[in-house]
Amino acid sequence: MIVILTKDVKGTGKAGEVVKVNDGYARNMLLPKGLAKEATEGNVRSLEKQKNIAAEKIEEQKEAAKELAKKMEAMNLQIISKGGESGKLFGSITSKDIAEALEKQGGIKVDKKKIELAGPIKQTGTTHVTVKLFPEVSTKLKVTVTV
Repeated sequence: MIVILTKDVKGTGKAGEVVKVNDGYARNMLLPKGLAKEATEGNVRSLEKQKNIAAEKIEEQKEAAKELAKKMEAMNLQIISKGGESGKLFGSITSKDIAEALEKQGGIKVDKKKIELAGPIKQTGTTHVTVKLFPEVSTKLKVTVTV
């Protein structure tokens, strides 16, 4: 029997896949528990429609991320911290601090996990930080730390 999985089934497939399974497995396990539905023409067409809608939504999100990347690339984020005369900071600037400053200064909310730092910033000066906005979209953000 050919079915469309509505949920992930271990050993069978992921949600949205059209798979061929034994008749008994489909009738006794998958269909009664709502894990799958029969692969009729109408169900297959609706599945394709849903996949197209999801692909369009992902494309829109990607375009929005590209626009945000252009805006962030033009920014110069200013962070003021406490430090000594030699330019060494008393603490350090982490991705959390950068995310908070980005929200205050630019009105852009970015998750701190998407900000890639090799290590915390411990010196004053300008640093270029990579921000991953979407799987294929990343940008460089200019961060200037002053005392």
